[in-house]
Amino acid sequence: MIDALSPLLILLAVALPLALALAAALPAFRARALDLLPFAPLPSLAAALLATEGARVGVPELLFGVRLELRGEGRLFLGFASFLWCLAGLYARSEMRGTQRPTLFAVSWCLALAGNLGVFLAGDVVTFYTAFACLTFAAYPAIVSSGTEAAYRAGRVYMVFSVAGETALLAALMLAASGAVSLSIGGVSASIASLPQRDVVHLLLLVGFGIKAGLVPLHLWLPLAHPAAPPAASAVLSGAMVKAGLFGLMRFMPGDGALGDAWPLLLLALGLAGCFYGIAMGLTQTKPKTILAYSTVSQMSLMVALLSAGLGEGAAGAAFGALSLYALHHGLAKGALFMGAGLAPLARPGARIGFLALLALPALSVAGLPLTGGALAKLAGKMPFSGAAETLVTLSAAGTTLVMLRFLAAAGSQAGSGSERLPAARLAPMIAATLAAVALPWWLFPALSGQDLGYVLRPDNLWSAAWPVALAAAGFLVWRRAGFPAPAVPPGDILVPLTAALERLRKPWAAIHYPPFPKRRSAQLRARGMKVLLASERGLLSWSLAGPLVLAVVLFAALYRP
Repeated sequence: MIDALSPLLILLAVALPLALALAAALPAFRARALDLLPFAPLPSLAAALLATEGARVGVPELLFGVRLELRGEGRLFLGFASFLWCLAGLYARSEMRGTQRPTLFAVSWCLALAGNLGVFLAGDVVTFYTAFACLTFAAYPAIVSSGTEAAYRAGRVYMVFSVAGETALLAALMLAASGAVSLSIGGVSASIASLPQRDVVHLLLLVGFGIKAGLVPLHLWLPLAHPAAPPAASAVLSGAMVKAGLFGLMRFMPGDGALGDAWPLLLLALGLAGCFYGIAMGLTQTKPKTILAYSTVSQMSLMVALLSAGLGEGAAGAAFGALSLYALHHGLAKGALFMGAGLAPLARPGARIGFLALLALPALSVAGLPLTGGALAKLAGKMPFSGAAETLVTLSAAGTTLVMLRFLAAAGSQAGSGSERLPAARLAPMIAATLAAVALPWWLFPALSGQDLGYVLRPDNLWSAAWPVALAAAGFLVWRRAGFPAPAVPPGDILVPLTAALERLRKPWAAIHYPPFPKRRSAQLRARGMKVLLASERGLLSWSLAGPLVLAVVLFAALYRP
């Protein structure tokens, strides 16, 4: 029975969000558009829990033949992302009611959801890229939904980085597919190693997926976009959407030593450096959601470092299992924290302590407090490392603890200013995400780490989890008691001086005044230009290579410097 239903569940996982996006745009459903959000991820959640491993479905009539399949790490990513989207949909249903453009928000939400789930289910590169692009661009309306100048600035930065990332990814996949026998992801990934330009492909993949994952120094959009978006959108942005970049690297970066030594070493260096950079920047922030955004930069960079361990010969299985567990815990815990950050200003004075105690649970789990789900995720994440890398990963837990305590202090300064009870429709999803983040790693740890639960309770492992948290807590108390001011770094960090430098370069050109062009001559040139363009279009439409050629010309024009 399940075998027969598996293809249908996989198809509905992507088709239902797309259908609900269309329904939300229709006049008959607009008033209830937000009510559709919690239901959109249900087929994908059912597929992750029930569908047969390796189940697949194809739609030959779409694109080059859409292929969806459920296998390997894709099931786990699909499962926790679907669960988080369900909870965030419940939260958004309450949060966005009465806002300016709830219908647009609902449509963009469902499209981004379809793209996010499509990335985890795609069986070929065309489907993968289409889903990845849908996820990228559909997220923009959610980021700017508040309509503030800060939101529009965050949206502009997000789009600049997104277009750059999509261009790099499309170029990488076209180059990779040129040497592949088929368009399946496995076939394209395997073909990269035999390409003469394989290092270029790997670099383009790193840029395209690294921007989505928030890898330093490609992270500059993330500390602006996450705080600008509503809490429900921030929850899925940080918990599920950025995981699409990590998942892409897992699918297309060949393991088992095919990359040699240089690329895994580069990913390890970038990951560890980005981890500590995100910690340092998070400690300079004062707004809770901005602190959480930099924490995401840090944790995603650490996952990229863990990914590097899976690219060595014979190491992919164990490292990718640990990486999947880490991604699951981070996604659920960070989703709970962003929901909690949205609730903090609503808490009444009498509920302040209880609410902060609830908020501390996912925060300390992210820090790796012993016996929490985060401690198990970090323990599994340290297993593939040794020597200096293992020491740095252990020390990163102390830095993460400092950032989480900084977040709790910032959220505590906002909590207690509300006048009504916390809305149950928003509090319940936060509690559910918190419980899942704390409990699910206990269930999944043996299968994904290769160790039993007794390994977790060994005294040396408990001590390894406890001392970084205790050391950071003591240091934070001393810092607060002494009243040392933290350096103030604006969100976006190096984007600020970079923008200023570009503005200085632009000013001399902006000051040049060009003589006006005669109106009649201008109209004649426009008419002739349109005739040439239309004739060129008719010719190109009859040529199957027109699209790739135009893309190649655009990329060459953008990259070539005489």
